[in-house]
Amino acid sequence: MTTWSIREVPVTDTPDGAWLLHGYTAAMNDVLLDAWGNRDFERTATEILGSMRDQHYIRKPRLVALADDAHDTPDPDRVLGYAMVNLPLQDNTHTAQVEVGVRPGHRRRGVGASLYDACLALVRDDGRTTVTAATDQRAEPPEGPGTLAATTGVGRVEADAEGSRFLLKRGFALEQVERYSVFHLPFDADAVARQRADAEAHAGPEYRIVTWQSHVPEEWVDEYAVLNTRMSTDAPLGGLDLEEDVWDAERIRITEKQYAERGLELLMLAAEHIPTHTLAAFTGFMTIPNSDEFVHQDDTLVIKEHRGKRLGMLVKTANLQRLAAERPKVRRVGTWNAEENSYMLSINVALGFRPAGGSGEWQLKLS
Repeated sequence: MTTWSIREVPVTDTPDGAWLLHGYTAAMNDVLLDAWGNRDFERTATEILGSMRDQHYIRKPRLVALADDAHDTPDPDRVLGYAMVNLPLQDNTHTAQVEVGVRPGHRRRGVGASLYDACLALVRDDGRTTVTAATDQRAEPPEGPGTLAATTGVGRVEADAEGSRFLLKRGFALEQVERYSVFHLPFDADAVARQRADAEAHAGPEYRIVTWQSHVPEEWVDEYAVLNTRMSTDAPLGGLDLEEDVWDAERIRITEKQYAERGLELLMLAAEHIPTHTLAAFTGFMTIPNSDEFVHQDDTLVIKEHRGKRLGMLVKTANLQRLAAERPKVRRVGTWNAEENSYMLSINVALGFRPAGGSGEWQLKLS
């Protein structure tokens, strides 16, 4: 019978020879492939290590369940499962985010429970009182017996799914459901151009498009920090116990450096409100180092004071046109939206994004 021990993955200078890191990465990718049936979410050891190195605003313990070996052989295949814990250090310091995954061939033996218990010990030792976790699903189930609805009243998960059972057993409540949608390229250029033109006409001459790549121009860094801060409060949170997460120029620059170390690039686009020289809306794509065909839709937000002017459609169509021109190999864009975010979902549906699964967002209150 296989036995195992829990170890923390060290933060090394490089991924070379970091066998626990490579085992962690391989285990995570096995879990993601099993969950989604494709490799769009696959990660690399270099990218994960780059994220681990930056712990200015979040402490990031990373754990593995390691099959016991009398000789402690440095073999990544000994990793049976992984866990991550994110502990915010500036805002929302009452919270912790936890993720646990076990390779398909090693499930139902207690590996996940051991990893979870180790995570919860870290969370309690750090004095956190709210824990969040997520479960993936390839399709949202229709309303009916055997489903569980979020406390928002919008969105469902299978109550008997493996992840749901695991979290329900440990006292978690389903606070929100997110929809995952995919947009396929190439797209109908004329149709997107018409949608952009209609949005521009509705927005009027007070707004103009500004763009940048991974490094935000100095002119806009403070405004971009405001948008990131507003993203933490203006986007729907369901029943999740989250407060404002404050960004400033320093945090933007530190995050840019982290993304560069991870091999991630951004294609950012915003709408400037010309009379006030402020940014009213933004959107972005995140490219990943291991695929030319897939990109993540990063955050999209229209701040409350400028809603109702079709700025969401304007920035998204403009950035899709830019993506097609600057990244012609891209064939898929993936995006996440809270099921209660009807405004952004309506934009995505109109553009041609189609449902491709989703996630349950769960929360546990610790005594």
